[in-house]
Amino acid sequence: MDKIGLIISREYLSRVQKKSFVIMTLIGPFLFAAMIFLPTYLATTGGDTKSIAIIDESGKFAEAFVSDEETKFEFLDIDQEAGKELVKNETFDGLLYIPDVDTQDPQGVSFYGSSNPSLSLMKTLRGKIEGEIENIKLKQSGIDREVLANLKVKIDINTINLSSDGEKQSSSIGASAIGYISSFMIYIFIFVYGAQCMRGVIEEKTSRIIEVVISSVRPFQLMMGKVVGIAGVGLTQFLLWIILSFGVVAGLGAVFGSPSTDMKTQQKEQLESMNVPQDETMDEIEQDVMSKATKALESIDIPLVVVSFLFFFLSGYLLYGALFAAIGSAVDSDADAQQFMLPVTIPLIISIISLSAILNDPNGTLAFWLSMIPFTAPVVMMMRVPFGVPGWELILSMVLMIAGFVFTIWVASRIYRIGILMHGTKVDYKTLAKWFMMRN
Repeated sequence: MDKIGLIISREYLSRVQKKSFVIMTLIGPFLFAAMIFLPTYLATTGGDTKSIAIIDESGKFAEAFVSDEETKFEFLDIDQEAGKELVKNETFDGLLYIPDVDTQDPQGVSFYGSSNPSLSLMKTLRGKIEGEIENIKLKQSGIDREVLANLKVKIDINTINLSSDGEKQSSSIGASAIGYISSFMIYIFIFVYGAQCMRGVIEEKTSRIIEVVISSVRPFQLMMGKVVGIAGVGLTQFLLWIILSFGVVAGLGAVFGSPSTDMKTQQKEQLESMNVPQDETMDEIEQDVMSKATKALESIDIPLVVVSFLFFFLSGYLLYGALFAAIGSAVDSDADAQQFMLPVTIPLIISIISLSAILNDPNGTLAFWLSMIPFTAPVVMMMRVPFGVPGWELILSMVLMIAGFVFTIWVASRIYRIGILMHGTKVDYKTLAKWFMMRN
Protein backbone atom coordinates (compact mmCIF):
# COMPACT_ATOMS: atom_id res chain seq x y z
CA MET A 1 0.00 0.00 0.00
CA ASP A 2 2.92 2.34 0.70
CA LYS A 3 4.15 1.89 -2.87
CA ILE A 4 0.69 2.55 -4.30
CA GLY A 5 0.51 5.69 -2.16
CA LEU A 6 3.85 6.89 -3.49
CA ILE A 7 2.72 6.32 -7.08
CA ILE A 8 -0.56 8.13 -6.43
CA SER A 9 1.35 11.05 -4.94
CA ARG A 10 3.78 11.15 -7.87
CA GLU A 11 1.03 11.00 -10.49
CA TYR A 12 -1.01 13.67 -8.70
CA LEU A 13 1.80 16.14 -7.99
CA SER A 14 3.48 15.76 -11.38
CA ARG A 15 0.23 16.73 -13.12
CA VAL A 16 -1.11 19.49 -10.89
CA GLN A 17 2.26 21.26 -11.10
CA LYS A 18 2.22 21.35 -14.90
CA LYS A 19 1.59 24.68 -16.61
CA SER A 20 -1.15 23.09 -18.73
CA PHE A 21 -3.08 22.11 -15.57
CA VAL A 22 -2.79 25.60 -14.09
CA ILE A 23 -3.73 27.29 -17.38
CA MET A 24 -6.78 25.08 -17.99
CA THR A 25 -7.89 25.45 -14.37
CA LEU A 26 -7.83 29.24 -14.73
CA ILE A 27 -9.30 29.33 -18.25
CA GLY A 28 -12.10 26.84 -17.51
CA PRO A 29 -14.22 29.18 -15.34
CA PHE A 30 -14.01 31.94 -17.96
CA LEU A 31 -15.16 29.49 -20.64
CA PHE A 32 -18.04 28.46 -18.38
CA ALA A 33 -18.96 32.10 -17.78
CA ALA A 34 -18.82 32.73 -21.52
CA MET A 35 -21.31 29.90 -22.04
CA ILE A 36 -23.70 31.73 -19.70
CA PHE A 37 -23.23 35.33 -20.81
CA LEU A 38 -22.33 35.02 -24.50
CA PRO A 39 -25.67 33.58 -25.76
CA THR A 40 -27.57 36.29 -23.89
CA TYR A 41 -25.22 38.99 -25.16
CA LEU A 42 -25.56 37.80 -28.75
CA ALA A 43 -29.34 37.57 -28.35
CA THR A 44 -29.63 41.11 -27.05
CA THR A 45 -27.02 42.64 -29.38
CA GLY A 46 -28.20 42.99 -32.93
CA GLY A 47 -26.05 43.26 -36.03
CA ASP A 48 -25.96 46.09 -38.53
CA THR A 49 -29.21 47.95 -39.13
CA LYS A 50 -30.98 46.65 -42.21
CA SER A 51 -32.69 49.05 -44.58
CA ILE A 52 -35.79 47.50 -46.15
CA ALA A 53 -37.90 49.14 -48.87
CA ILE A 54 -41.60 48.25 -48.93
CA ILE A 55 -43.97 48.48 -51.88
CA ASP A 56 -47.47 47.93 -50.48
CA GLU A 57 -50.02 47.87 -53.29
CA SER A 58 -52.75 46.80 -50.87
CA GLY A 59 -52.31 49.82 -48.56
CA LYS A 60 -53.14 47.63 -45.56
CA PHE A 61 -49.77 47.30 -43.84
CA ALA A 62 -48.64 50.87 -43.15
CA GLU A 63 -49.06 50.47 -39.38
CA ALA A 64 -47.45 47.03 -39.22
CA PHE A 65 -43.91 48.02 -40.19
CA VAL A 66 -42.37 50.31 -37.59
CA SER A 67 -38.61 50.92 -37.74
CA ASP A 68 -36.46 49.87 -34.79
CA GLU A 69 -32.73 49.57 -33.97
CA GLU A 70 -32.32 46.44 -36.08
CA THR A 71 -34.45 47.20 -39.12
CA LYS A 72 -35.38 50.44 -40.87
CA PHE A 73 -38.50 50.29 -43.06
CA GLU A 74 -39.34 52.79 -45.81
CA PHE A 75 -42.52 52.71 -47.90
CA LEU A 76 -42.01 53.62 -51.57
CA ASP A 77 -44.61 54.71 -54.09
CA ILE A 78 -42.91 53.16 -57.13
CA ASP A 79 -43.39 50.06 -59.25
CA GLN A 80 -41.82 46.69 -58.51
CA GLU A 81 -39.08 46.89 -61.16
CA ALA A 82 -37.90 50.29 -59.91
CA GLY A 83 -37.69 48.86 -56.41
CA LYS A 84 -35.52 45.98 -57.65
CA GLU A 85 -33.11 48.45 -59.22
CA LEU A 86 -32.72 50.23 -55.88
CA VAL A 87 -31.72 46.93 -54.29
CA LYS A 88 -29.26 46.19 -57.11
CA ASN A 89 -27.71 49.63 -56.62
CA GLU A 90 -27.40 48.85 -52.86
CA THR A 91 -29.63 51.79 -51.92
CA PHE A 92 -31.60 49.28 -49.79
CA ASP A 93 -30.64 45.92 -48.32
CA GLY A 94 -33.89 44.40 -49.53
CA LEU A 95 -37.30 44.99 -51.07
CA LEU A 96 -40.55 43.63 -49.64
CA TYR A 97 -43.24 43.56 -52.30
CA ILE A 98 -46.85 43.18 -51.08
CA PRO A 99 -49.48 42.95 -53.84
CA ASP A 100 -53.15 43.73 -53.31
CA VAL A 101 -53.62 40.51 -51.32
CA ASP A 102 -56.84 38.81 -50.37
CA THR A 103 -56.80 38.49 -46.58
CA GLN A 104 -58.58 35.13 -46.86
CA ASP A 105 -55.84 33.74 -49.11
CA PRO A 106 -52.78 36.02 -49.07
CA GLN A 107 -50.49 35.10 -51.94
CA GLY A 108 -47.75 36.75 -53.97
CA VAL A 109 -45.74 38.45 -51.20
CA SER A 110 -42.07 38.50 -52.26
CA PHE A 111 -38.74 39.63 -50.84
CA TYR A 112 -35.86 40.72 -53.10
CA GLY A 113 -32.29 41.00 -51.86
CA SER A 114 -28.77 41.01 -53.18
CA SER A 115 -28.01 37.95 -51.01
CA ASN A 116 -29.91 35.35 -49.03
CA PRO A 117 -31.76 37.03 -46.13
CA SER A 118 -31.30 35.82 -42.56
CA LEU A 119 -33.87 33.58 -40.92
CA SER A 120 -34.51 36.19 -38.22
CA LEU A 121 -35.30 38.89 -40.81
CA MET A 122 -37.71 36.64 -42.68
CA LYS A 123 -39.36 35.64 -39.40
CA THR A 124 -39.80 39.32 -38.52
CA LEU A 125 -41.33 40.23 -41.89
CA ARG A 126 -43.58 37.19 -41.89
CA GLY A 127 -44.75 37.88 -38.34
CA LYS A 128 -45.63 41.50 -39.07
CA ILE A 129 -47.67 40.60 -42.16
CA GLU A 130 -49.44 37.70 -40.44
CA GLY A 131 -50.17 39.84 -37.37
CA GLU A 132 -51.71 42.63 -39.45
CA ILE A 133 -53.83 40.18 -41.45
CA GLU A 134 -55.09 38.72 -38.17
CA ASN A 135 -56.01 42.22 -36.98
CA ILE A 136 -57.91 42.86 -40.20
CA LYS A 137 -59.81 39.58 -39.87
CA LEU A 138 -60.64 40.28 -36.23
CA LYS A 139 -62.03 43.72 -37.13
CA GLN A 140 -64.08 42.22 -39.97
CA SER A 141 -65.48 39.65 -37.52
CA GLY A 142 -66.23 42.30 -34.91
CA ILE A 143 -63.86 40.73 -32.34
CA ASP A 144 -61.71 42.89 -30.07
CA ARG A 145 -58.09 41.62 -29.82
CA GLU A 146 -57.92 42.53 -26.12
CA VAL A 147 -61.04 40.45 -25.45
CA LEU A 148 -59.49 37.56 -27.36
CA ALA A 149 -56.23 37.88 -25.39
CA ASN A 150 -58.18 37.82 -22.11
CA LEU A 151 -59.77 34.50 -23.12
CA LYS A 152 -56.38 32.77 -23.02
CA VAL A 153 -55.68 30.98 -19.74
CA LYS A 154 -52.35 29.67 -18.41
CA ILE A 155 -52.45 26.76 -15.99
CA ASP A 156 -49.57 25.59 -13.80
CA ILE A 157 -49.98 22.04 -12.45
CA ASN A 158 -48.35 21.49 -9.08
CA THR A 159 -46.51 18.16 -8.92
CA ILE A 160 -46.44 16.51 -5.49
CA ASN A 161 -44.67 13.29 -4.52
CA LEU A 162 -46.43 11.00 -2.03
CA SER A 163 -44.23 8.91 0.28
CA SER A 164 -44.16 7.46 3.77
CA ASP A 165 -42.65 10.77 4.93
CA GLY A 166 -45.67 12.69 3.66
CA GLU A 167 -46.28 14.99 0.71
CA LYS A 168 -43.36 16.77 -0.96
CA GLN A 169 -43.34 19.34 -3.74
CA SER A 170 -41.52 18.20 -6.88
CA SER A 171 -40.23 19.82 -10.07
CA SER A 172 -39.70 17.96 -13.34
CA ILE A 173 -37.87 20.91 -14.91
CA GLY A 174 -35.40 21.25 -12.05
CA ALA A 175 -34.79 17.50 -11.88
CA SER A 176 -34.26 17.31 -15.65
CA ALA A 177 -31.77 20.18 -15.65
CA ILE A 178 -29.70 18.84 -12.74
CA GLY A 179 -29.81 15.30 -14.13
CA TYR A 180 -28.67 16.34 -17.60
CA ILE A 181 -25.83 18.52 -16.30
CA SER A 182 -24.59 15.86 -13.87
CA SER A 183 -24.74 13.05 -16.43
CA PHE A 184 -23.01 15.06 -19.13
CA MET A 185 -20.21 16.17 -16.78
CA ILE A 186 -19.50 12.56 -15.76
CA TYR A 187 -19.51 11.53 -19.42
CA ILE A 188 -16.98 14.23 -20.35
CA PHE A 189 -14.85 13.59 -17.26
CA ILE A 190 -14.49 9.87 -18.03
CA PHE A 191 -13.50 10.54 -21.63
CA VAL A 192 -11.01 13.32 -20.89
CA TYR A 193 -9.20 11.82 -17.92
CA GLY A 194 -9.51 8.24 -19.16
CA ALA A 195 -7.70 9.27 -22.34
CA GLN A 196 -5.16 11.13 -20.21
CA CYS A 197 -4.51 7.94 -18.23
CA MET A 198 -4.02 5.97 -21.44
CA ARG A 199 -1.60 8.51 -22.92
CA GLY A 200 0.39 8.60 -19.69
CA VAL A 201 0.91 4.84 -19.87
CA ILE A 202 1.87 5.03 -23.56
CA GLU A 203 4.43 7.79 -22.89
CA GLU A 204 6.08 5.87 -20.06
CA LYS A 205 6.10 2.70 -22.12
CA THR A 206 7.63 4.26 -25.26
CA SER A 207 10.25 6.18 -23.23
CA ARG A 208 11.27 2.94 -21.45
CA ILE A 209 10.89 4.64 -18.06
CA ILE A 210 8.41 1.92 -17.15
CA GLU A 211 11.15 -0.72 -17.28
CA VAL A 212 13.02 1.04 -14.48
CA VAL A 213 9.90 1.64 -12.38
CA ILE A 214 8.64 -1.92 -12.77
CA SER A 215 11.78 -3.24 -11.09
CA SER A 216 10.67 -1.64 -7.81
CA VAL A 217 6.87 -2.12 -7.87
CA ARG A 218 4.44 -4.70 -9.15
CA PRO A 219 2.54 -3.89 -12.39
CA PHE A 220 -0.78 -3.94 -10.49
CA GLN A 221 0.48 -1.39 -7.98
CA LEU A 222 1.74 0.84 -10.78
CA MET A 223 -1.54 0.71 -12.67
CA MET A 224 -3.66 1.27 -9.57
CA GLY A 225 -1.54 4.22 -8.47
CA LYS A 226 -1.71 5.81 -11.91
CA VAL A 227 -5.49 5.42 -12.21
CA VAL A 228 -6.23 6.75 -8.71
CA GLY A 229 -3.68 9.58 -8.99
CA ILE A 230 -5.21 10.90 -12.21
CA ALA A 231 -8.67 10.60 -10.62
CA GLY A 232 -7.44 12.92 -7.88
CA VAL A 233 -6.19 15.38 -10.49
CA GLY A 234 -9.57 15.41 -12.21
CA LEU A 235 -11.49 15.83 -8.97
CA THR A 236 -9.21 18.69 -7.88
CA GLN A 237 -9.62 20.49 -11.18
CA PHE A 238 -13.38 19.98 -11.12
CA LEU A 239 -13.75 21.41 -7.60
CA LEU A 240 -11.55 24.39 -8.48
CA TRP A 241 -13.66 25.00 -11.58
CA ILE A 242 -16.83 25.09 -9.48
CA ILE A 243 -15.39 27.53 -6.93
CA LEU A 244 -13.75 29.82 -9.50
CA SER A 245 -16.76 29.69 -11.85
CA PHE A 246 -19.07 31.04 -9.16
CA GLY A 247 -16.61 33.87 -8.54
CA VAL A 248 -16.19 34.71 -12.24
CA VAL A 249 -19.95 34.59 -12.97
CA ALA A 250 -20.69 36.79 -9.93
CA GLY A 251 -17.97 39.26 -10.98
CA LEU A 252 -19.11 39.48 -14.59
CA GLY A 253 -22.70 39.80 -13.44
CA ALA A 254 -21.79 42.76 -11.24
CA VAL A 255 -19.88 44.47 -14.07
CA PHE A 256 -22.05 43.73 -17.12
CA GLY A 257 -25.35 42.84 -15.52
CA SER A 258 -26.75 39.37 -15.07
CA PRO A 259 -28.26 37.39 -17.97
CA SER A 260 -31.63 37.45 -16.21
CA THR A 261 -31.56 41.26 -16.19
CA ASP A 262 -30.87 41.33 -19.92
CA MET A 263 -33.69 38.88 -20.54
CA LYS A 264 -36.09 40.97 -18.44
CA THR A 265 -35.10 44.04 -20.46
CA GLN A 266 -35.84 42.16 -23.65
CA GLN A 267 -39.22 41.03 -22.27
CA LYS A 268 -40.01 44.61 -21.26
CA GLU A 269 -39.37 45.86 -24.81
CA GLN A 270 -41.70 43.19 -26.16
CA LEU A 271 -44.40 44.16 -23.66
CA GLU A 272 -44.03 47.84 -24.57
CA SER A 273 -44.76 47.03 -28.22
CA MET A 274 -47.90 45.20 -27.06
CA ASN A 275 -49.06 48.15 -24.91
CA VAL A 276 -49.17 45.97 -21.78
CA PRO A 277 -48.76 47.64 -18.34
CA GLN A 278 -45.10 47.05 -17.71
CA ASP A 279 -44.55 47.55 -13.98
CA GLU A 280 -47.11 45.03 -12.80
CA THR A 281 -46.33 42.55 -15.58
CA MET A 282 -42.55 42.61 -15.08
CA ASP A 283 -42.98 42.17 -11.33
CA GLU A 284 -45.24 39.20 -11.93
CA ILE A 285 -42.72 37.68 -14.37
CA GLU A 286 -39.84 38.16 -11.94
CA GLN A 287 -41.78 36.73 -9.01
CA ASP A 288 -42.96 33.79 -11.10
CA VAL A 289 -39.42 32.94 -12.25
CA MET A 290 -37.97 33.22 -8.74
CA SER A 291 -40.81 31.15 -7.30
CA LYS A 292 -40.33 28.37 -9.83
CA ALA A 293 -36.55 28.35 -9.36
CA THR A 294 -36.93 28.15 -5.56
CA LYS A 295 -39.48 25.35 -5.80
CA ALA A 296 -37.25 23.47 -8.25
CA LEU A 297 -34.35 23.49 -5.77
CA GLU A 298 -36.47 22.79 -2.71
CA SER A 299 -38.09 19.77 -4.34
CA ILE A 300 -34.75 18.05 -5.01
CA ASP A 301 -32.66 16.29 -2.36
CA ILE A 302 -29.48 18.28 -3.04
CA PRO A 303 -27.26 16.48 -0.46
CA LEU A 304 -28.20 13.12 -2.01
CA VAL A 305 -27.49 14.46 -5.50
CA VAL A 306 -24.05 15.75 -4.41
CA VAL A 307 -23.06 12.50 -2.68
CA SER A 308 -24.31 10.40 -5.61
CA PHE A 309 -22.52 12.63 -8.09
CA LEU A 310 -19.19 12.33 -6.27
CA PHE A 311 -19.55 8.54 -6.01
CA PHE A 312 -20.48 7.91 -9.65
CA PHE A 313 -18.06 10.63 -10.75
CA LEU A 314 -15.12 8.74 -9.20
CA SER A 315 -16.30 5.14 -9.54
CA GLY A 316 -17.18 5.63 -13.20
CA TYR A 317 -13.74 7.03 -13.94
CA LEU A 318 -11.95 4.31 -11.92
CA LEU A 319 -13.85 1.61 -13.82
CA TYR A 320 -13.07 3.05 -17.24
CA GLY A 321 -9.64 4.36 -16.21
CA ALA A 322 -8.43 0.82 -15.57
CA LEU A 323 -9.52 -0.23 -19.05
CA PHE A 324 -7.89 2.83 -20.63
CA ALA A 325 -4.67 2.02 -18.77
CA ALA A 326 -4.80 -1.56 -20.09
CA ILE A 327 -5.24 -0.23 -23.64
CA GLY A 328 -2.27 2.10 -23.17
CA SER A 329 -0.09 -0.77 -21.98
CA ALA A 330 -0.95 -2.87 -25.03
CA VAL A 331 -0.04 -0.32 -27.75
CA ASP A 332 2.87 1.90 -28.69
CA SER A 333 0.96 4.96 -29.99
CA ASP A 334 -2.42 6.71 -29.89
CA ALA A 335 -3.16 5.56 -33.45
CA ASP A 336 -2.81 1.90 -32.44
CA ALA A 337 -5.14 2.46 -29.50
CA GLN A 338 -8.12 3.49 -31.65
CA GLN A 339 -9.11 -0.09 -32.50
CA PHE A 340 -9.49 -0.90 -28.79
CA MET A 341 -11.14 2.39 -27.80
CA LEU A 342 -14.46 1.80 -29.57
CA PRO A 343 -15.58 -1.36 -27.68
CA VAL A 344 -14.69 0.31 -24.38
CA THR A 345 -16.53 3.58 -25.10
CA ILE A 346 -19.66 2.07 -26.74
CA PRO A 347 -21.46 1.67 -23.34
CA LEU A 348 -20.73 5.33 -22.54
CA ILE A 349 -22.09 6.43 -25.91
CA ILE A 350 -25.21 4.27 -25.43
CA SER A 351 -25.79 5.77 -21.99
CA ILE A 352 -25.59 9.39 -23.20
CA ILE A 353 -27.85 8.62 -26.19
CA SER A 354 -30.44 6.96 -23.96
CA LEU A 355 -30.85 10.02 -21.70
CA SER A 356 -33.89 11.25 -23.66
CA ALA A 357 -35.63 7.91 -23.14
CA ILE A 358 -34.63 7.91 -19.46
CA LEU A 359 -36.05 11.43 -19.09
CA ASN A 360 -39.42 10.28 -20.47
CA ASP A 361 -39.60 7.43 -17.94
CA PRO A 362 -37.01 7.79 -15.14
CA ASN A 363 -38.34 4.76 -13.26
CA GLY A 364 -39.03 2.52 -16.24
CA THR A 365 -37.52 -0.85 -17.09
CA LEU A 366 -34.88 0.57 -19.43
CA ALA A 367 -33.81 3.15 -16.86
CA PHE A 368 -33.58 0.51 -14.13
CA TRP A 369 -31.38 -1.94 -16.03
CA LEU A 370 -29.08 0.69 -17.52
CA SER A 371 -28.54 2.12 -14.03
CA MET A 372 -27.60 -1.34 -12.73
CA ILE A 373 -25.03 -2.19 -15.43
CA PRO A 374 -21.70 -0.74 -14.18
CA PHE A 375 -20.63 0.44 -17.64
CA THR A 376 -23.73 2.62 -18.11
CA ALA A 377 -24.72 3.30 -14.48
CA PRO A 378 -22.61 6.46 -13.85
CA VAL A 379 -24.37 8.46 -16.57
CA VAL A 380 -27.86 6.92 -16.36
CA MET A 381 -28.20 6.81 -12.57
CA MET A 382 -27.26 10.49 -12.26
CA MET A 383 -30.10 11.27 -14.66
CA ARG A 384 -32.48 9.40 -12.35
CA VAL A 385 -31.31 10.56 -8.91
CA PRO A 386 -32.88 14.08 -9.04
CA PHE A 387 -36.27 12.49 -9.87
CA GLY A 388 -36.12 10.33 -6.76
CA VAL A 389 -34.79 6.77 -6.85
CA PRO A 390 -35.78 4.08 -4.33
CA GLY A 391 -33.01 3.68 -1.77
CA TRP A 392 -32.47 -0.01 -2.50
CA GLU A 393 -31.95 0.70 -6.21
CA LEU A 394 -29.34 3.39 -5.49
CA ILE A 395 -27.48 1.15 -3.01
CA LEU A 396 -27.60 -1.82 -5.38
CA SER A 397 -26.25 0.32 -8.22
CA MET A 398 -23.40 1.54 -6.00
CA VAL A 399 -22.53 -2.01 -4.90
CA LEU A 400 -22.51 -3.18 -8.52
CA MET A 401 -20.31 -0.21 -9.45
CA ILE A 402 -17.76 -1.23 -6.82
CA ALA A 403 -17.91 -4.84 -8.01
CA GLY A 404 -17.54 -3.66 -11.62
CA PHE A 405 -14.52 -1.55 -10.69
CA VAL A 406 -12.85 -4.50 -8.92
CA PHE A 407 -13.57 -6.74 -11.91
CA THR A 408 -12.20 -4.31 -14.50
CA ILE A 409 -9.10 -3.70 -12.35
CA TRP A 410 -8.52 -7.46 -12.26
CA VAL A 411 -9.02 -7.85 -16.02
CA ALA A 412 -6.96 -4.78 -16.88
CA SER A 413 -4.10 -5.74 -14.54
CA ARG A 414 -3.67 -9.13 -16.24
CA ILE A 415 -3.26 -7.37 -19.59
CA TYR A 416 -1.22 -4.54 -18.14
CA ARG A 417 1.42 -6.81 -16.52
CA ILE A 418 2.37 -8.30 -19.90
CA GLY A 419 1.64 -5.45 -22.31
CA ILE A 420 3.64 -2.83 -20.42
CA LEU A 421 6.89 -4.65 -21.28
CA MET A 422 6.03 -5.47 -24.90
CA HIS A 423 7.46 -3.26 -27.65
CA GLY A 424 6.93 -3.42 -31.40
CA THR A 425 4.38 -6.23 -31.10
CA LYS A 426 1.36 -6.08 -33.37
CA VAL A 427 -1.50 -6.44 -30.89
CA ASP A 428 -5.01 -7.65 -31.67
CA TYR A 429 -7.83 -9.08 -29.60
CA LYS A 430 -6.39 -12.58 -29.86
CA THR A 431 -3.12 -11.30 -28.39
CA LEU A 432 -4.95 -9.57 -25.54
CA ALA A 433 -6.78 -12.81 -24.74
CA LYS A 434 -3.47 -14.68 -24.73
CA TRP A 435 -1.94 -12.15 -22.30
CA PHE A 436 -5.01 -12.39 -20.08
CA MET A 437 -4.75 -16.19 -19.84
CA MET A 438 -1.00 -16.21 -19.08
CA ARG A 439 0.01 -17.35 -15.62
CA ASN A 440 2.12 -15.15 -13.40
